[in-house]
Amino acid sequence: MHEILESLITYGYIILFFYSLGGGFFALAAAGVLSSMGKMDLTTSVAVAFAANFIGDQAILFFTRANRHAVMEYLRKHRRKLAYSHLLMKRYGAWVVFLQKYIYGVKTLVPIAIGLTRYDALKFSILNLFASALWAGVVGGLSYLGGKTALSLLEGAKENPWVMPLIGVLIIASLSFVISRAVRK
Repeated sequence: MHEILESLITYGYIILFFYSLGGGFFALAAAGVLSSMGKMDLTTSVAVAFAANFIGDQAILFFTRANRHAVMEYLRKHRRKLAYSHLLMKRYGAWVVFLQKYIYGVKTLVPIAIGLTRYDALKFSILNLFASALWAGVVGGLSYLGGKTALSLLEGAKENPWVMPLIGVLIIASLSFVISRAVRK
């Protein structure tokens, strides 16, 4: 366990960067917890996650714009989620760029949906810059503040190792249920 922790401390920022290109919620939360333990720097973790998250969404947008037809072929199975992203953009506009950072399953579809439409890329870039900064600050800050609580929960999980996988399955199942219900509407 000590070697794994040392590897995370040594390569933590690199892992955080690459993980945050596509989302990064859990990696940033882990970095916040490690920061509360004094093993990583919170400011650096938030900056790395912010930069990677911004770059990742921009890359998705421009890749989609450059390869529209190929992306449409790939997304044939995800038409409902894509249509849901389009509806969200029409209904809520700029707020979707901010909210998509926190919704698993929609996070990568919104830049794809924007890339497939004629939504202004500069406007998205500006919104994405602020949304990524807010996301990194909120998730990093809250995980830092909740780091001691998370560590005490992990200590309790050592006694009952079946609890954490059960909680993970419940979280994923409830998120899937909420998202699938929203997409059906």
